[in-house]
Amino acid sequence: MKVGLFFGSFNPIHIGHLVIANHLVEYSDLDQVWFVVTPHNPFKKKSTLLDNYQRLEMVYRATKDYTKIKPCDIEFNLPQPNYTINTLAHLQEKYPKHEFALIMGEDNLKSFHKWKNYELILENYNIYVYPRVPENTEKTELDGHKKIHHINAPIMELSSTFIRNAIKEGKNVQPMLPQHVWEYLDEMNFYK
Repeated sequence: MKVGLFFGSFNPIHIGHLVIANHLVEYSDLDQVWFVVTPHNPFKKKSTLLDNYQRLEMVYRATKDYTKIKPCDIEFNLPQPNYTINTLAHLQEKYPKHEFALIMGEDNLKSFHKWKNYELILENYNIYVYPRVPENTEKTELDGHKKIHHINAPIMELSSTFIRNAIKEGKNVQPMLPQHVWEYLDEMNFYK
């Protein structure tokens, strides 16, 4: 089975995440997409994150109606901060028959050379890159790499930060979230 790993804080998961994941399982050679809920991204402040299990619960609720999209908590029991190379090694050991690939936005590809052991990742894993609104159209040296696959997915201009701020301001964000996630956020009074 070929599994695309979509890493993120998912604080909260929103329809943009689902649109991209669904596009990849329907229009690429990936059999499944796993949302890997990251406890602590080395590039983000931890204080802005909801509890790990609350974010996992949102991902579970968002994906429960999709047979090819799954939540994944593999990083919860790995040393902090999590580095993708360590997670990949752990997943490969746990699921030796699966072929794993990474999913990332074009914006992350530009900083991919800063990731721990990025050369090793590139040597052993395919990377599926979805488009973002171009800030600068400068190509990176990795753009032509044989393991980098640009996917013509819809461009989603939605972010978890925007949603958190809108909730704090009392705005209605219900259309931006899967219904089950909206109900959970509303019930728990998150981000207010």
